[in-house]
Amino acid sequence: KFIPMTNIILFDEPQARQNLLPFTFTRPVASLRCGILTIKEKWEKRFSLEASYLTQDYLQKKFPLRFQDEDNVLVNGSVLPDDEMAAAVQKLQENQALVKSGLVLAFRASRKVAQNFDLSSLPEGVEPQEYAGEPNLLLNSWDIYRKNGEQIRLDFPLVTNGRQSESIDDKYTRVYGEENIFIEEGANIKAATLNAENGPIYIGKGAQIEEGAMVQGPLALCEGAKIHMGAKIRPDSTFGPFCKAGGEISNAVMQAYSNKGHDGFLGNSVLGEWCNLGADTNTSNLKNNYAEARVWNYAKEGFARTGTQFCGLLMGDHSKAGINTMFNTGTVVGVGAIIYGSDFPRNFIPSFSWGGHAGFITHRMNKFSETARLVVARRGKVWDDMEEQIIDRVFRDTQKFRVWEK
Repeated sequence: KFIPMTNIILFDEPQARQNLLPFTFTRPVASLRCGILTIKEKWEKRFSLEASYLTQDYLQKKFPLRFQDEDNVLVNGSVLPDDEMAAAVQKLQENQALVKSGLVLAFRASRKVAQNFDLSSLPEGVEPQEYAGEPNLLLNSWDIYRKNGEQIRLDFPLVTNGRQSESIDDKYTRVYGEENIFIEEGANIKAATLNAENGPIYIGKGAQIEEGAMVQGPLALCEGAKIHMGAKIRPDSTFGPFCKAGGEISNAVMQAYSNKGHDGFLGNSVLGEWCNLGADTNTSNLKNNYAEARVWNYAKEGFARTGTQFCGLLMGDHSKAGINTMFNTGTVVGVGAIIYGSDFPRNFIPSFSWGGHAGFITHRMNKFSETARLVVARRGKVWDDMEEQIIDRVFRDTQKFRVWEK
């Protein structure tokens, strides 16, 4: 018997959360943006329901959890839904679960049963059923940019079907593949080139593309985001809400409120929220010997193979780079770091580091908070006690990686 879902909860599977650090230091897995939408938004679009999060205790206040007494569908937050997965979740009966090779993908249960879930093994009395398909999972930090192009393609119809795009009235803007371009209300495009022949271009509410910018799809330019004059934007990039993008960018994802506004190259990279790259910052995304890229993995506390030659910069929230900063292939930067100076810094920069090639000291919490308060205020946001408590927890949890700190 088909029973419509009434409540979706997206949970942090422990291994995925570890492998998606540093981005999941400050958010649940399902709050990550890959494609046009966050994972949470993808599920909400498919089921017309508002989802909530089951995440780490220190994040739960900012990302609330809503249980219903009788019926809850809990979904692994690292699952990127497609039609097949959505249909399988929709068909779940009470106390049934979808699993794949021991990994819990989703289950349905009352609050009494679901509250006994430990984020990895199913509660007693829930019957597992092997999922016949191959789930699409966001399992590693580098998956965010590697899967971004395909996710833009999947999200595009979710966001645009049955809706009318705004028109491009600027006579100096050149468009290719106009049927694959969707423009929200209030967007402003001036004397740009948009090529959507090989993938869709989504331009969000109030977004801007300035004069001389050249853009290739797939691309997601989310609400209030801006592409600066003369920018060269290659395929498979996403600029989250209120981000600023300039220079040359290829296959990069900026979560929200981050800036790479000047000349310089950013490729095969992910920036969290509130990041800033100074003028002429450049990332290497390919080793000179064409070897597989290896990046720092928090789960193993060492470097891990990525399975790809291409990997640039993976930078956690509130980290910043000064002018002319150079990042080597596969550099991981934690939360709240300040990097500057000539020559390449190390390719793992722990959270709350301050320095560069010559060495690092600790970015102290009072200095960090002072800056963060000013940065978020510029965008009309407030740095409150809840944000302070999250950052304080991340500071303490990452202390062991700052080997110079006593």
